[in-house]
Amino acid sequence: MKEWVGEKPLIIAGGEGCHLVDTDGNRYLDGVSSLWVNIHGHRKKEIDEAIKAQIDRVSHSTLLGLSNVPAIQLAERLVKVVGRGMACHAPTRVFYSDNGSTSVEVALKMAFQYWKHKGVEGKNCFLSLNNAYHGDTIGAVSVGGIDVFHAAFGPLLFRTFKAPSPYCYRCELAAEYPGCGLACLEKMEDILKARHQEIAALIIEPLVQAAGGMIVFPPGYLKGARDLCSKYGVLFVADEVATGFGRTGKMFACEHESVVPDIICLSKGITGGYLPLAVTVATDEVYNAFLGEFSELKTFFHGHSYTGNPLGCAAALACLDIFEKEGTLEKLAPKIRLLEEGLRTLSDLPHVGDVRNKGLMAGIELVTDKKTKEPYAWEEKMGWRVCYRLKEKGFLLRPLGNVLVIMPPLSISEEELSGMLDAIGEAVTECCG
Repeated sequence: MKEWVGEKPLIIAGGEGCHLVDTDGNRYLDGVSSLWVNIHGHRKKEIDEAIKAQIDRVSHSTLLGLSNVPAIQLAERLVKVVGRGMACHAPTRVFYSDNGSTSVEVALKMAFQYWKHKGVEGKNCFLSLNNAYHGDTIGAVSVGGIDVFHAAFGPLLFRTFKAPSPYCYRCELAAEYPGCGLACLEKMEDILKARHQEIAALIIEPLVQAAGGMIVFPPGYLKGARDLCSKYGVLFVADEVATGFGRTGKMFACEHESVVPDIICLSKGITGGYLPLAVTVATDEVYNAFLGEFSELKTFFHGHSYTGNPLGCAAALACLDIFEKEGTLEKLAPKIRLLEEGLRTLSDLPHVGDVRNKGLMAGIELVTDKKTKEPYAWEEKMGWRVCYRLKEKGFLLRPLGNVLVIMPPLSISEEELSGMLDAIGEAVTECCG
């Protein structure tokens, strides 16, 4: 913060398509979708109009004891969208909140209370992964696994068990196996075998640990984790806040391995990057555990002032309409191929240690030595230096330490994507040598 206040801040005054415009009139390609939320571009006409039309009706009313038209319509649409890409028994019960962290808090409390209502005592803990990020509220931090974000709050957190992250580029277990997925699953099973009576749920970011450094799971790992939860009687919570709504090439990352979660958390791209909104969607099995007479107090006692906000729901409905009208998912394949070709070219640079992607989510890991995989020291701020250089070239990226994050709006053109990849190559060469 001391260094930041000494710099000239970048102030955004406008946006159009995949570009943002600052107060000096400079244009920048929004290479991280305004922190992974923007899907269809800025100032998308259909979403603009949907929000304006809803303002003319009502902007907010509580969902505590009431409901509203857009919230009902969106819940119905979401259930269909989730179910379309998953097998039977997909989550169908929608609980609204307002951001990714709170959708996770809801899921954790819901999973814990589920077992209480089922009469199963002792399931008071959760299993998550090293390098995990699930948000910045205390429950979400408790199941996180990134020391730079989470270690300072250790005394405030509840107990969790941590399984190894399948970070194959740096996984010590990879030396024992062809790839680290199987080894990491075996370590996860060791924990579940010993502790399943204490564990209410596994929470996992399907396929990509985004804030952990765009860590992409090896094939089969996600399905293996789901199978272990079924085997040991533990709920499976999919945190698709970052991976949902087309980011991995399918609407939801779980679809890639035909995984059906017990609870799924959604936010970020749900409104196309316009307004805060989140949902936690549970299966009927979970929902039914909360049914009871008034006197039984089985209700899920959790709520937010802006739960089911009509403006946010109207934006989300328009966002889903655009997916269908413009064939957003169907148009991703050539863009993904272009990204992967560009990443292969970048991987030849002497200070690029690893490149990885799933869909249009990608990471470029910078190293001082390619052979030893030695990272740049934290104080060198190499990831930031590259992004500062990119800003001078008209591209906005935000690094995660030494990992350059690429996560543009799904609406990015192939020309824009190609230009960004070329600029990244130039910036890495100029900053790293």
